[in-house]
Amino acid sequence: MNRKTPPIPVSLLMIIGIVAISFSSIFIKWSTAPVSVQGMYRLLFTSLLMLPFARSYSGAVFVLRKKDWIMLVSSGVMLALHFLLWMGSLKYTSVASSTMIMALEPVFIMLGAYFLFREKTALSALLAMSIAIAGVMFIGWGDVGISADNLKGDLLSIGGTAAVAVHMLIGQKVVVRMPSYLYSLIVFISASIVFAIYNLVMGIPFFAYPPREWGIFLLLAVVPTVFGHILFNWLLQYVSATTVSMNILGEPVGASILAYLLLGEQLTGLQWAGSMLVMSGLAAYLYSGRKKSKEKIVSVLSNAS
Repeated sequence: MNRKTPPIPVSLLMIIGIVAISFSSIFIKWSTAPVSVQGMYRLLFTSLLMLPFARSYSGAVFVLRKKDWIMLVSSGVMLALHFLLWMGSLKYTSVASSTMIMALEPVFIMLGAYFLFREKTALSALLAMSIAIAGVMFIGWGDVGISADNLKGDLLSIGGTAAVAVHMLIGQKVVVRMPSYLYSLIVFISASIVFAIYNLVMGIPFFAYPPREWGIFLLLAVVPTVFGHILFNWLLQYVSATTVSMNILGEPVGASILAYLLLGEQLTGLQWAGSMLVMSGLAAYLYSGRKKSKEKIVSVLSNAS
């Protein structure tokens, strides 16, 4: 299939996107606000930035069925749960451990696709998945040697990865009936409302934060979301979904480097070994010759994290 050529080289845009999403965990670490507040304003500000460009998609809203709205809201709930758990994990474990576990998104999606849709996977992909999972076990083992809190952070990251996998699988079913831009906007708004309800119920203040925190909320919306995930979404019209999905490998590497430079975080020997296994397993998985249906699943990965 012939693809259009973007006005800016794809390689440069991919680098910009990877650097942008790598800053997500750094901003979260810098903030002292509750993660539910960070998640709420990240999604709310992103939605406000997207709204001016949504007018051309307004007609598609009126043809959505009741079932579509249920799935959209469900996707928003799972996205909010993903942010709550994954962002929460960064309060306990290192950036490298958390983002390396989050890189297992395609593996979780593959498992979900099998159990929900009975989609089969090649043996080579299963072997690659086993290598990546073994790497996560090494990371967890290394974190146990540091503190129980680090292991708690790893478990939260695993829960966040499972939640975003469900979010992606729901999106796979809905996005075929509506523009991806509109899908993302509705899901972001839904997730921000879920966070607002959560904060209200838990008695977490909405506005009692210094200017520095508001700056971080805005940075979370602009840098990793607009210049990261929305940019990757836009790139799907120029490159294959498999190429875009390789940002999964770029984020933990970029985030770990930034965490070392900006936060002074370092990895233990076991964590390094686990990280190398995760990266090797994911690289093998993404290049293992999956079926076209698997590529379609991965194509919606750029809507989250």
